[in-house]
Amino acid sequence: MNDTVIVGVDGSPHSLAAVDTAAREARLRGAGLRIVHAFSHAADLDPMIHGALAQAEQRAADLFPDLEIARTVAAGDTLTVLQSESRHAVLAVVGSRGHSGFGDLLLGSTVVKLAAHGYCPVMVVRGRPAPEGPVLLAVDGSEAGAAAVGFAFRECALRGAPLVAMHVWNTWSEPTPYAGPADPLNVVVDLDQLRETHERLLADAVAAERAARPEVPVELRAERGRVRHALLEASKDAQLLVTGARGHGGFTGLLLGSVSQALLYHADCPVVVVRHRE
Repeated sequence: MNDTVIVGVDGSPHSLAAVDTAAREARLRGAGLRIVHAFSHAADLDPMIHGALAQAEQRAADLFPDLEIARTVAAGDTLTVLQSESRHAVLAVVGSRGHSGFGDLLLGSTVVKLAAHGYCPVMVVRGRPAPEGPVLLAVDGSEAGAAAVGFAFRECALRGAPLVAMHVWNTWSEPTPYAGPADPLNVVVDLDQLRETHERLLADAVAAERAARPEVPVELRAERGRVRHALLEASKDAQLLVTGARGHGGFTGLLLGSVSQALLYHADCPVVVVRHRE
């Protein structure tokens, strides 16, 4: 199944909930579903895991009886196994918490590394159950963010949902135009000019996809504020939050620092990280 949605399963309630989401995503895309479990030692592969995998498969089959479903049980660490499986996947889905082989998925850098080195977009299932609303796209205007823009428009077309393209800016993230010993606190910022600049950046970032998919309703939202807070607030009304794997300006370190942790731990809807591929 080259067009496959993969989902990491360890038997925890969060991973089983991720199976439900992954099954819906597979059906939406006309793709197959592959249920994946990783184990590091033979002792980790106890009969309960086989039962959990069977339960996961049955859940997906109950939701969509005609869905093509496969299982993979592989030796190795979670990241390596999921990265390998992502080579032939259109989407990788993981729960926000788990245990056993997937217990550390959102602890430390595992999910960040999967987003950085995987071969497909990564969805972290979290937030309120059955979220509704628009697809929320975090826009930074970078070349690397173009992949996320394209993904978000395709998702809107698939789901019949509108798009909210959101760019958050603030004065402290702006590079100073002066070189030398001048105190940056004394630099006068033209807020109107900055606002126009960021509104233009947002419009330009989505212009090509907007022209290619005129059927997708688009709201452009350029907002001055704190990036993390603004995105988390907006996620309360969204069915999906889409972001690139890296950013600049107000999105510096988006998946390397506090903003990424906030999105992955606290967003009120599933988060999809889309990696820019050279």
